[in-house]
Amino acid sequence: MQVHSGKARGSSRLARTGVELSREARVRLAWMDFYRESHNAARTCRHFGISRQTFYRWQRRYDAFDLSTLESRSHRPHRQRQPTWTFPFQEKVLTLRLQFPRWGKDKLAVLLRRQRLPVSTSMVGRILTQLKRQGRLVEPPRSGVPGSRRALRPRPYAVRKPKQYAVSRPGDLVEVDTLDVRPVPGVIFKQFTARDVISRWDVIQAHTRATAQTAAQFLDTLQHRMPFPIRALQVDGGSEFAAEFELACQQRHLHLFVLPPRSPKLNGAVERANRTHTEEFYQVTPCSLEMKKLNRELRHWEKIYNTFRPHQALGYLTPQQFLRQIESPRKE
Repeated sequence: MQVHSGKARGSSRLARTGVELSREARVRLAWMDFYRESHNAARTCRHFGISRQTFYRWQRRYDAFDLSTLESRSHRPHRQRQPTWTFPFQEKVLTLRLQFPRWGKDKLAVLLRRQRLPVSTSMVGRILTQLKRQGRLVEPPRSGVPGSRRALRPRPYAVRKPKQYAVSRPGDLVEVDTLDVRPVPGVIFKQFTARDVISRWDVIQAHTRATAQTAAQFLDTLQHRMPFPIRALQVDGGSEFAAEFELACQQRHLHLFVLPPRSPKLNGAVERANRTHTEEFYQVTPCSLEMKKLNRELRHWEKIYNTFRPHQALGYLTPQQFLRQIESPRKE
């Protein structure tokens, strides 16, 4: 009966004062009314199934003349952490991010350290968050660049990669793939992408079509731009990697490994390269639609990718720095 009496008193008190309390605050008011009737904290806690620590905390806060004291308070600290960076430094981060919209805090921090600026990765992350909150930095929209699947055909020269084939040096295995690019509705062209699995060095080139003839032309470009000899290539079962391309590999004494059907994960390095080039170039760059101009733009991006962009898989070195690092012990 005391419980009902306490609730009734609490409800009538709210009705008289016209105070609007949240559901949680009304529950706490019932605690206080029950305790005022029973004068027993232990019994109140057992009745409502709460701990004494909780009850005493709210009893100390409770003011019978100000029922809003039973409302939950913000746990936000009174003293907020203030930015430790300067406005010019923030502008440097913004400029870099606008130049490379798909690069996160890790890569941007590496670039800033190259300029001998003392900066932590977390600080760059906080700056990017603040810029987004201020509306000065907007993430670029994502657009899909779908690919296509092809069936495996019998090959006169290409074989499956043997399990015992060792991949330990740059050039031991270069994965090659094509990427369908649709920059505007109704326009489609093919990008040939090659990635060395050890150094992450990439070579890219665009063509209007992906044929065995254009693939053979890309092979010339690949051998010219790779800074080391190529020992073997790995491709999927696409028709562009047969005929003239396969013959060109045989004439140049290059091992040619072909993937089994529906196994893109076995070409994971170049698949990841296609995603990177899509997100960091095509989705943020208004590229040309004329092949010669587009390939000049791709050549510039390829240089940035191989000599300037930090690679997490290489310990935030560029492929160029990685190659220099592994060549130094040999010279010594």
